[in-house]
Amino acid sequence: MEIDKRILKDTVFIKDLQISELRLLKDGDLDWFVLVPKVPGTIELIDLSLDEQELLLRDIDRVSRILKQFSNPDKINIGALGNMVPQLHIHIIARYKSDRAWPNAVWGTKSKKNYQDYMAKEWIQRFN
Repeated sequence: MEIDKRILKDTVFIKDLQISELRLLKDGDLDWFVLVPKVPGTIELIDLSLDEQELLLRDIDRVSRILKQFSNPDKINIGALGNMVPQLHIHIIARYKSDRAWPNAVWGTKSKKNYQDYMAKEWIQRFN
């Protein structure tokens, strides 16, 4: 499976899950994950079989539970827009009432802090 170059540029590999590759978005403020299904040519959720969709939902559940455990967010946002990058990818974001965009969408906003490599290393340990 080939991942869109924009996703690769903006994220760091964390772990292979059941049907997805888990990646961390390089955002210095928010714990923001991107799940990319490992099924070639997937653009829409309906491009996956129902069994594959169930596996993807299990991956979303796992990431969300670990995110809730370690980040204690006020809300977890889960979304798949695909307007800029058509390859199916799911965003899972820890949101806080004090974050830069609350209560609005975080898409299109800029992080106040720079991403640091230790952030991915911490998440790799948490997922293993």
